[in-house]
Amino acid sequence: MSGRFSEIWVYLSTSPLLGLTVTLLAYQAAYWVYQRFDMNPLANPVALSVAVLVALLWFTGTPYQTYFDGAQFVHFLLGPATVALAVPLYANLEALKKNLAPLAGGLLAGSLTAAISAVGIGWLLGASRETLVSMAPKSVTTPIAMGIAEKLGGLPSLTAVLVVSTGILGAVLARGTLNLLGIEDHAVRGFAVGVAAHGIGTARAFQVSETMGAFAGLAMGLNGLASAFLFPLLATLWGR
Repeated sequence: MSGRFSEIWVYLSTSPLLGLTVTLLAYQAAYWVYQRFDMNPLANPVALSVAVLVALLWFTGTPYQTYFDGAQFVHFLLGPATVALAVPLYANLEALKKNLAPLAGGLLAGSLTAAISAVGIGWLLGASRETLVSMAPKSVTTPIAMGIAEKLGGLPSLTAVLVVSTGILGAVLARGTLNLLGIEDHAVRGFAVGVAAHGIGTARAFQVSETMGAFAGLAMGLNGLASAFLFPLLATLWGR
């Protein structure tokens, strides 16, 4: 039975749209599970769909490049998704103007802490420079993080895994951590989640309140914009 399934898969894998179809079906199934668990962040649809796709490729012995040849349309959409980050920035322009100084301070502190802590831990554990560069943008939204990693000589695929993992952990741990710190303002909570846990954290923030989600989206966009300029500069200084 297993051999027969493998033969069928080899035949179907010649279709360039198979990768795209499998990706969409996996995500739709994962989102259904996510809804069944009342939007519990532990059942995050991105993580579940990635696990399903990895298992499928491993079981069928399909090379990643073969899968990507069909699924690359999703990769293409990362570009428009990056541009779309301007929407929450524009929608919250007045709030940004009124709170420019504290938001800038929080953004800088959060972005640097996320990058330095990741690189520091990796360095202590003996990670290579390529791996360290891949780890640095883990708190930046996926399309920008992958672009930063590729530009600096890292591994975009590793960065993508770290970004998703960071987002899931942020969505799970944010509420308890912020409660422990006594932070109740939804604007502040949202901004913190957006800086630390990008899109996945932002999606979770919108489930709590519109204010929290709006500031999380604002933070996610600002963090991506700042990181795109800040990380290459830090990498250049590091290389000297």
